[in-house]
Amino acid sequence: MKNKKNLFCLILASAMLVTLLVGCGTDGEEPADDESTGSISASGNPAGGGPTESGTGADAEFSHSGGIDENGFWTGINALDYVVIFNYQAMAIPNDVHQISDDAIQSEIDYLLTQFPSVTQIMDRAVVDGDTVNIDYVGSIDGVEFENGSTNGMGTDVTIGLTSYIDDFLEQLIGHAPGDVVNVEVTFPIDYYEVSLQGKDALFITTVNYIVEDGDAELTDAFVLENLFVYFGWTSVEDMRSGIHERLYTDALEQHIRQYFINEVTVNEVPDRLVEYQLNSLLDYYENYALYYYGVDLESFIVDYNGFSGVDEFVETMHDEIIANATYYLIIQAIAEDAGFSVSLEDISDFFMEQYGSDDYSSYEEQFGMPYLKQVVLSQIVIDYIVENAILLNA
Repeated sequence: MKNKKNLFCLILASAMLVTLLVGCGTDGEEPADDESTGSISASGNPAGGGPTESGTGADAEFSHSGGIDENGFWTGINALDYVVIFNYQAMAIPNDVHQISDDAIQSEIDYLLTQFPSVTQIMDRAVVDGDTVNIDYVGSIDGVEFENGSTNGMGTDVTIGLTSYIDDFLEQLIGHAPGDVVNVEVTFPIDYYEVSLQGKDALFITTVNYIVEDGDAELTDAFVLENLFVYFGWTSVEDMRSGIHERLYTDALEQHIRQYFINEVTVNEVPDRLVEYQLNSLLDYYENYALYYYGVDLESFIVDYNGFSGVDEFVETMHDEIIANATYYLIIQAIAEDAGFSVSLEDISDFFMEQYGSDDYSSYEEQFGMPYLKQVVLSQIVIDYIVENAILLNA
């Protein structure tokens, strides 16, 4: 398998696995007699179906590996019964899809450089409104220094007009230059949180150390080696441009393949339990997201933070995406069945090494289960095969 590292994994490495893993399992029950893919309710059932027997509805505990066999395939489902196989061995890719422009590459470079700002200490001009300035100060009232009124020589960055200091403390620095010592006179607010300081006049003897100016890092071979080698294996600017081109190229092809699956491949029907799984996977993801980031339950998150009337309205809004995901993974399995693809433990180790730089996937196996991990890796094997064997059209 190819290196699948995403350019945005510098900060969000763990989020990518969630994206890859969400929506790859099912509930373990046999398909219902009604195989339609109509509207979906938040109860976990396609409209018109009876109560779920699988225990994977919105109110039940969700299992990522439920209904996936030891090979990473849907238990009891032969995907080729539903999908009309197509020429995945030599998929034609339009010219406008696989041509990566210099502007697109430069845009990625510009983004990466913003993640490594270069800080310059300016010493040769006066402070103006809006500047970020590094200062030290010692505060006193009636000639007596007071507790927590000093930087103790450690220096602190403040931005005039943005950083909140008492009275017009920071504005009094305007017009002074680095190296100047300024007698800043202020009055503490009458409602200041520290009662002993309320309404008191204070003097802060303040030293302007330097003006801070941020800029993007300079793109050199040394910068690439120092900052990007660990993440991407790049040792030079040339390596960087080549790596970005490859990533954008692969991303473009993978996106085209996904859209082709959804829009062009003939699927006679999608088993209801695959759709139900995608629904429950979605709800499980947002339920955990709401709890972790907002400390609220799913209903509160959907209503209070996203403006929906309830979970049902949210689900209806996501209907097409849920159906598309169910269709996508059904097609993935159909191709794997037709091509005879399988997933070994070595494939899983390679996947995690390529994605995250470690072949230790034990924590993910514990959380998601081995069948689920195999289905995720199987999906990547299928996509890699199509990408590697694609026919690139030149017009």
